[in-house]
Order: sequence, then structure tokens, then C-alpha cells
Amino acid sequence: MKICHVVGARPQFVKYLPLNLATKKLNRECAADLVDVLVHTGQHYDYNMSRLFFDELGIKLPDYNLGAGGKLQAVQTAEVLVKCDEVFNKEDPDVVVVYGDTNSTIGAALAAVKLHIPVAHVEAGLRSFNKFMPEEINRIVVDHTSTLLFCPSQSATQQLQNEGFRRVLDNGKLMSLDYKFSDQSMIDKNNPMIVNTGDIMYDVMEHALKMAQSQSSIIADLALGDINFTLLTIHRAENTDHAEALKRVAEYVTDITSGGQVICPMHPRTAKACERHGVQFGSNVRIIDPVSYFDLLMLLESASGVLTDSGGLQKEAFWMKTPCITLREETEWIETIDSGWNVLFGTADCWPNAPEFVPSVYGDGNAAERMLHLLQLLPEHR
Repeated sequence: MKICHVVGARPQFVKYLPLNLATKKLNRECAADLVDVLVHTGQHYDYNMSRLFFDELGIKLPDYNLGAGGKLQAVQTAEVLVKCDEVFNKEDPDVVVVYGDTNSTIGAALAAVKLHIPVAHVEAGLRSFNKFMPEEINRIVVDHTSTLLFCPSQSATQQLQNEGFRRVLDNGKLMSLDYKFSDQSMIDKNNPMIVNTGDIMYDVMEHALKMAQSQSSIIADLALGDINFTLLTIHRAENTDHAEALKRVAEYVTDITSGGQVICPMHPRTAKACERHGVQFGSNVRIIDPVSYFDLLMLLESASGVLTDSGGLQKEAFWMKTPCITLREETEWIETIDSGWNVLFGTADCWPNAPEFVPSVYGDGNAAERMLHLLQLLPEHR
């Protein structure tokens, strides 16, 4: 069976890792014959934003690099679609796996479905209910073109049911690792299956945190050992594309941190936007270059709080019990809000008063195993 994974933004590189490891394990221990083809769209083309993640996590180099970075959204999406079409015609995979909600996600999904290749969507069912966000449009379209919808939580499966999907495994409960499928439950393209696999980022974090603790020196390098600091990350178009929005974020960061030290690994998009809009952060914000995933985990673990518009960082803060303020008006990760560990900056004038308890709403760290089990149920495309 040939599985084609398409990644382009750095969170997607990280999400691919557990499935790659699970594939190797299955091939090794069960004499399976799974072929893993990795396509990098090039959406993140800066070394610190992409190649470093492959090096650090030990991910194999991509089989294809499409070079679709640094373009306007429509052009980038179209280029990913066209170039993925070429790759899929050449490779003829049995399934295409896409991740999250980027231009790479929607471009690859559309290319696959036009060729009648099944699509498996990792992080299906998430909604912010803000269609001004390009990510929201991408999520909706990809979910409604997918054959397998891998949901990170029960609330995500419920959202898909609200949108008319009817085939939901075990009423949206976390799939049992020893679930036995009958012939009647085999998967077909005309009858999409919604499954609560748990969140693959939980798999990643459990794997990577141990490595980060032994390999990262970022806390010592930045002399942060005895310093109380806040971690800040900004990259979404809604915060960077408009001068007033970026200025509002900068002013909010100054107010909410009260002059305390802030560490900000600056995303290239944000750096260009600050220069273009003439926006400067306060003197307490220490701008550094983009950091590796290991370094980011260690900064998050050591920080007293995090300010971010990243979906992934909201969850990692939740798992690490780091109070979080999300620099958006809404979030697709509603469980982090419900838990008390996360608040939205549109309504927050103070840090969350988080409880000690972190509910288990995103699975058990075995999402990749569940996903691979389901992928093998697909009929061969060729």
C-alpha cells in the first residue's frame, strides 16, 4: 500500500513524524508492505522554518519538494494543486494524507480528490466559525472532500455530525486500540468515516519532550534560567496583514506583561509585517530568530505564560500546564478554553486562573497507531 503524505508548514512536519514512525514499526514487526511517500510543498521555505525540523526530529528528507513558498494565497494554493497533481499521477498512491488547515492542505486535497484518490484529513472537524480566516475555509473544504476524517476530540466529531456527516465510529468516543472492523464497516470514498483518533500532537509531544530536555540548550543560551518570562508567538494573517491589528497585539502584549521580559521567536511573516506597517513591540520584548521545535518546547515548559495565535501551541501549553492567552477572537481548540488554561485576548484583561487539573480530552498519545490501522482498511487505488 502506498501512502502519500503532504506537508508544507512546520506544524505539519511535526505531525507527520508519529505516522512515519508507526509505519516503520509496522513494516518491521509485522512484515507489512507500506510505502511512505513524503511531499514537501515548500510553503515554509526558510531553513529555520522547515529543514531544521527534519534534521532535529530525524524525519526523512522529502521525496518531493514542490517549491511553492513565498506567494500570495491564491497563487500558492493553485501551485500546490497543480504540482501535487503531477506527483500523484506519477506515484499513484492509494491514499493522500493531509494535515491541518493550510494552503498545502487544501491544494493537496483538491488534487487528490480530482484524481479519485481517497483523502485522509488529520485534525478534521475543527471550527473557529470565522470565515474571514483562510484556515477556516480550508478546514471546511478539506473535511467535505475527505474519505477518512481523523478527529482529535469528541467535540470535533460532533461538529462534523452537525454538518451532516452520518458515519461516526462509536458515537465519537476515542477509538479502542483493539477495535475490530467487520466487512460492513470497511471504508469507501462515497461513505466518509469520522473517527476520534485522539490528537496526533499529543503523540508528538510525548516523543519530542524527552528528546528536547536532553538536547536543547535554549534556556542557557538565552540566560533565562532564573528569569520569569512570557513566550510570545505571532504568525496568522489576521494579526499580521493589517497595521491596526498588529498594533493592537503589540499594545496588548505590553499591557498584559506589565514590563516583564517577553521572548518572541519572530516568524518571517511577522517580521516583514512589522517593518511594512511600522509597528514596534515594547522594549521588554526580546526578538529572537525562529527556533527549533525542541527549543520551542523548552521555552514553553519554562515560561510563566504564553501569548500566541498558534493552534498547536495552545494545546501544548494546555498539556504542559502553562497559562495561555490566545491572540485571537476565537479558537478551534475549545477544550483548552473550557479547561480554564486558555483565554481569548478579545475578552481577557488578565491571565487565566487555571486549575491544577488537565482533563484528558485529546486522547492517550496513540493517535498514529489508530490512524494507520484505519488507513490500511482502504481498498487499493490502483
